[in-house]
Amino acid sequence: MEKKFGVAVIGYGGMGSWHVKKLLSLADEGVEMRGVYDINPARNQAAEEIGVHAYASREELLSDPAIDLVTVAIPNDAHHDVCIDAMRHGKHVVCEKPVTLSSASLQEMIDESNRNHVIFTVHQNRRWDEDFLIMKKIYDEGTLGPVFNIESRVHGSRGIPGDWRNTKEHGGGMVLDWGIHLLDQIMQMIHKPLLRVYANLTYVTNENVDDGFKVLLGFADDLNVQVEVGTSNFINLPRWYMQGENGTAIIRDWDCSGEIVMVSDWENRDAVPIVTAAGLTKTMAPRTEETIRKYPLPRVESDVRDFYRNLVKVSRGEAEQLIRHDEMMRDMKLMEAIFRSDETHSVVTDIF
Repeated sequence: MEKKFGVAVIGYGGMGSWHVKKLLSLADEGVEMRGVYDINPARNQAAEEIGVHAYASREELLSDPAIDLVTVAIPNDAHHDVCIDAMRHGKHVVCEKPVTLSSASLQEMIDESNRNHVIFTVHQNRRWDEDFLIMKKIYDEGTLGPVFNIESRVHGSRGIPGDWRNTKEHGGGMVLDWGIHLLDQIMQMIHKPLLRVYANLTYVTNENVDDGFKVLLGFADDLNVQVEVGTSNFINLPRWYMQGENGTAIIRDWDCSGEIVMVSDWENRDAVPIVTAAGLTKTMAPRTEETIRKYPLPRVESDVRDFYRNLVKVSRGEAEQLIRHDEMMRDMKLMEAIFRSDETHSVVTDIF
């Protein structure tokens, strides 16, 4: 009988409990949820109440020979030291995003994983979001023709959560919290050279860390991307908006509502002028219905548990890890470029 793949979670907060839930659901696939450890005794008790073992200390957890992999889901500033500690105990490591707070820190973590011959990766779970996968499919298949503009945004209206995420010393702020997700998605979608970055961070509800941002990314072949996060938006803009030479695709919200509109007759440009109190315009008038075609968005299937399924295979030498070290470093250096752009109010070109 094949040995169970033992996993434990350090940090049993919001994301830690999410990991535990997903890991428990893989019990029939050879994954064994060994237990958790949190510095807060109440969280350990909460785990015990649902039948999950709570270790008395981090050292006890890391010393358990039945544990193959440790998932680290704690405040961002503690990722580096705890992940390295786990690696030195011979454990494979999954770290919550952002993996750490600087590219130099990340390089130390990568070097440690190589020295100890263990898997080290980051939990970029938003790669499995259906809205992203739909837009990636449209982009990959060339549905709209050559794409020249992509907009990706997440809007909320409740400010930053009142925990460690609103403190600079713990690695808070929206660039590190949500930016890492949206930027990773864009870099997974687009395989053209990134030439320039311009960023503007906002501090509307919080003076300590950014509560939103707008980032402009300029890729080769005149492809421009806007990535935006806001926490003071009482009317949301679309989650995704993509323009190509032959059409436009939109996803309005998390429910993946949206459509594709394609031109069917470029030569017929007739339109009924729009008349306002101050004048009229034919240039901005909508196309007539007979010159366009509307299509539903493609459907995709996704299971975020494939993240852990992949790691089981990697541990057996049967697959390559889905989220690689070079991708982790790419994302970290991109975030550093964003912070530099905001601080200097300038376009950054020395990104990677």
